[in-house]
Amino acid sequence: MKATKILSTQPSVTAFASIGGKKEGEGPLGDYFDKINDDPYFSTDTYEKGESMLQKQAVRHCLDKAGLDAGDIDVLFGGDLLNQCVGTTYGVRSFDMPFLGIYGACSTMSQGLLMASLFVDNGICERAMAVTSSHFCTAERQYRFPLGYGGQRSPTSQWTVTAGASLIVSRHSKPPYARACTIGKIVDMGVCDASNMGAAMAPAAFATVKSFLDDMAMQPCDFDYIVTGDLGKVGSRLFCELMQREGVDVSQNHKDCGLMMYHAHEQDVHSGASGCGCAGSTLCGYFLPKLRAGEIKNILFAATGALLSPTVNMQGESIPSISHLVWLSHGTTI
Repeated sequence: MKATKILSTQPSVTAFASIGGKKEGEGPLGDYFDKINDDPYFSTDTYEKGESMLQKQAVRHCLDKAGLDAGDIDVLFGGDLLNQCVGTTYGVRSFDMPFLGIYGACSTMSQGLLMASLFVDNGICERAMAVTSSHFCTAERQYRFPLGYGGQRSPTSQWTVTAGASLIVSRHSKPPYARACTIGKIVDMGVCDASNMGAAMAPAAFATVKSFLDDMAMQPCDFDYIVTGDLGKVGSRLFCELMQREGVDVSQNHKDCGLMMYHAHEQDVHSGASGCGCAGSTLCGYFLPKLRAGEIKNILFAATGALLSPTVNMQGESIPSISHLVWLSHGTTI
């Protein structure tokens, strides 16, 4: 059975919003965010509450751009990196929307977009929304060390993006359109280093992108960009090498959200960026507007997630990874 599902009604991504933090505003994509927050607490008293506020802002901005109210949304898919996805649940609880919490780690936006597109395409709902976020300080506290500890980061480590993103999918005759999607499989190549998640996630990105190209009998040249996230410097190189071993050259049109977010050396992010908010905000802030305007015609959006927890990783478990893909297009034909 093919993992790729063709979306017969080609639902439209009708609205999208991207919210960032101070460091993100200082990066190459700073001008593409709808809003930048200089305060890492987002006017709250903890970083975790701040991440929930970040999600709330992302949902509110998206609804406002669409000219809709919360009651117009049939289902909201949302998740983040925190235990029990509390960043999302506390962030969106006041909207009173039908809610399905999801977890795909840093692949959460591609998973949410995929599920929203499938729900609309199959007539389960008229409008579906997806939201996700990440926050540097909450991720450090949960996955690594409290900031005050002053732990050293390895050269292969990535910087968790403080950003949130949301989008709305509906049956509409306005680009960009969701044309097809590939549900990823869990891939585990035995990488155990939690400071090198790009290496852990690259095989998942390879498996999903290769599966889509094989299922659809298409080539990388059919797309303006093959967008991964967030492989960073190490993972991006591995992804291209894995594709090349199969005779597929993606080096000319591969873009990685983890490499797009920051000025690598000036902002001291080592191997690049990561976090649910990285691929989500890059998609909603940079790629979707360009698809709508026709500046870009076709992309494959394949965000990646490392499905680890600190507990099992410290017990010696390797890092399983996942990548879900959505084909997004300015038009309804190639």
